[in-house]
Amino acid sequence: MKNLLRVIGSVWLALTVLTATAGMDDKSIAERINPVGKVCLEGDECGSATAAAAAGPMGPADIYQASCFACHGTGALGAPKVGDAAAWTERSAKGVDMLIANAINGINSMPARGTCASCSDDDIAATVTYMLDNSK
Repeated sequence: MKNLLRVIGSVWLALTVLTATAGMDDKSIAERINPVGKVCLEGDECGSATAAAAAGPMGPADIYQASCFACHGTGALGAPKVGDAAAWTERSAKGVDMLIANAINGINSMPARGTCASCSDDDIAATVTYMLDNSK
């Protein structure tokens, strides 16, 4: 029994050492520490354009789909759904300028700029108008 335990222990130790040293060759290490990506700033030559840069400027419909639809398309967190005329009529009664200011600054559960940090005030205003136009 003692010999059996020694054999099992030796096998376990050998497997542990082999497992710990597996992949320790230079090629394996280089693959594991290889960068997974790189940062490309506007104006840098990076070999290929990013999808956003290649797509060009986004219009109100694109901004709505990318940044607003998650809540305003589903009603999540109490957001008025685009197409719900009653909900938008009630809100637009306070004035379109107030709706735009709320979209820019955030209101209730909606974050500032509705998650479109790269959108200008004009982009936000055009997107609010787009949402209102599609909720009559």
